[in-house]
Amino acid sequence: MRLGISLLLATIGGAGMWAVVVVLPAVQAEFGIDRAAASVPYTATMVGFAAGNVLVGRAIDRMGYWIPALASAAALSAGFLLASLTTSIIGFTLAQGLLIGLGTSAIFGPLIADISHWFNRRRGVAVTAAASGSYLAGAVWPIVIPYIMGGGGWRFVYAAIGVFCLVTMVPLVLMLRRGAPREAAGSSGSRPVQPISLSPSALQMLLVVAGFGCCMAMSMPQVHIVAYCMDLGYGVARGADMLSIMLAAGVVSRIGSGFLADRIGAVKTLLIGSALQCVSLLFYIPFDGLASLYVVSLIFGLSQGGIVPCYAIIVRDYMPAREAGQRVGIVLMATIFGMAVGGWMSGWIYDLTGSYAAAFLNGIAWNLVNLSAVLVLMWKARRGAEVLA
Repeated sequence: MRLGISLLLATIGGAGMWAVVVVLPAVQAEFGIDRAAASVPYTATMVGFAAGNVLVGRAIDRMGYWIPALASAAALSAGFLLASLTTSIIGFTLAQGLLIGLGTSAIFGPLIADISHWFNRRRGVAVTAAASGSYLAGAVWPIVIPYIMGGGGWRFVYAAIGVFCLVTMVPLVLMLRRGAPREAAGSSGSRPVQPISLSPSALQMLLVVAGFGCCMAMSMPQVHIVAYCMDLGYGVARGADMLSIMLAAGVVSRIGSGFLADRIGAVKTLLIGSALQCVSLLFYIPFDGLASLYVVSLIFGLSQGGIVPCYAIIVRDYMPAREAGQRVGIVLMATIFGMAVGGWMSGWIYDLTGSYAAAFLNGIAWNLVNLSAVLVLMWKARRGAEVLA
């Protein structure tokens, strides 16, 4: 029941990540600014989202999930309502970053960390299911928002989302007031911290490097697939379809990776996902026909969807439970920064070369950095297990 509520909460709260993308052209037209300036609110949202994963994660380690989540839901709702009343792009950007981005963070890293406390044997599936909420939000909100915006404009959409989030998320958060169970050593069903020949700080740094590298690579198709399709002459609609296929396949990948992590371990599952992502990125370069791009986008979604949740599972497997919120938040912050920097870098490389081929190669190079970090992680985990034996 808690997992179901968490998934619904993440799907609703995920509006904070996707609404600004959908209304961007309307905001640009109303404020009379260029595309670069209109993109700043999205960047501010991602910065607030990244910071919130650490700040809210730290708060849930100290006081449980529901109080920080309740404050975040209120901030998210207030952000949408205030953004709907702004008269300048600066005010809109501040509302996005300080309130919407920060408020949305409670439904990602902190939520994943919280749900990890409630499962032992099926922790991998539970974590990946909770993490799927952000992808489900990406599949639902971009479809719903244009219909509402057609009748009342972007300001009405933002006000409506603000009210909707308030009246739905607050009751859902209040249903999660029960504190997370504390595992007693040797208790029935308890899952002890697994051995690894790394200090917690070194392990976290390795995960930060791996997370940043994988999302630098991941951002290339996710951020630029629509523009890539336009360059190839296929149009915006085809690119949007491919993005939807990626996200839908990502949900399948996340759940499947959870089952796999419960069977073979999160580190091995992470290695498989990272390797498959690297191969699928390589496929984008020679296969640029319309039908083949649909297939490659499907393969890419099935490859990368389960990667990010694996970091949270690894944190819970190899680090103390009392530090889960903060540790997961820091690692996921690195993945968010990887998406933000990677999206910008791919566009910068395109401007320099006039082609996305070099941008795909850049993504593959960062994916190799990620794979190197994961291989070191696997080696250290194996050594830790040998020492314990």
